[in-house]
Amino acid sequence: MPAHPPASNPFRLLLAGALLLGLSGCGHLFLVPMQRLVLSPDELGLDFENVFIDSSDGVRLYGWFLPAEGPARGTILFLHGNAENISTHIGSVYWLPERGYNVLLVDYRGYGASTGTATLHGAIDDSRAALRWLLARPDIDHERIVVLGQSLGGALGAYAIGASELKSRIRVLILDSSFGSYRHIAREKLAMFWLTWPLQYPLSWTLPEELSPENVIADISPTPILFIHGVNDAIIPLHHAQRLYDAAQTPKSLWIIPDSGHIAALQHPEVRDRLITYLDELMGPPPER
Repeated sequence: MPAHPPASNPFRLLLAGALLLGLSGCGHLFLVPMQRLVLSPDELGLDFENVFIDSSDGVRLYGWFLPAEGPARGTILFLHGNAENISTHIGSVYWLPERGYNVLLVDYRGYGASTGTATLHGAIDDSRAALRWLLARPDIDHERIVVLGQSLGGALGAYAIGASELKSRIRVLILDSSFGSYRHIAREKLAMFWLTWPLQYPLSWTLPEELSPENVIADISPTPILFIHGVNDAIIPLHHAQRLYDAAQTPKSLWIIPDSGHIAALQHPEVRDRLITYLDELMGPPPER
């Protein structure tokens, strides 16, 4: 369904407007890109490298590589949520280099300084391109790569990895505040408004359910999966994490974070410490160089 259907077709206009209203909590057709970068890593006192990555269809992606302070214990590919760009999501990961982890933040097509037009299929390809870029980079340990996806980024990362050969190339997949089914989250959002309540099923069927993480989450095993979700998440309720966790195979872990909302768990110092302990135990001691 086009985002702005012709005004000459009032029925299509009503449907599109209802869908945008009903999905306001999850984004404009799940993708709400912002081109302007409002913050850069150097403003946070971080060393960084501007990176440009070619996706599978030649779209040029823009991102930042934040090197670890001291010997790197691992490298984290960060896939952000549906809105804005890496400059507004860096707050979730800026602290990781100080704790010994490289971080790659990349904007999907149509976001930030990346070229192209935002689409779900394209964002999945972009996630894979970013991971392959890391796997081709000679100065990092390819046995110590982590994928951390937040909200929509978790859904993109889970499908990008689970439906490809890349699942064997990462040490762990971390899904923070994510969902398993595009149609299920859409129906919940549409049901919240009286205008869109009757349309929750017909409109949800327009969404690409074949790209949903629930279809592939079990295939990611034996790569570990860590699910993190806040009890007070009003955007993607906790039961979505539980449903994904139940569908996944071992090894898997579910951290339910009290007093935490949507993609807010990593703002808590105790959760950061817990994550570093989890990663350090999973990685083991860094190899001597």
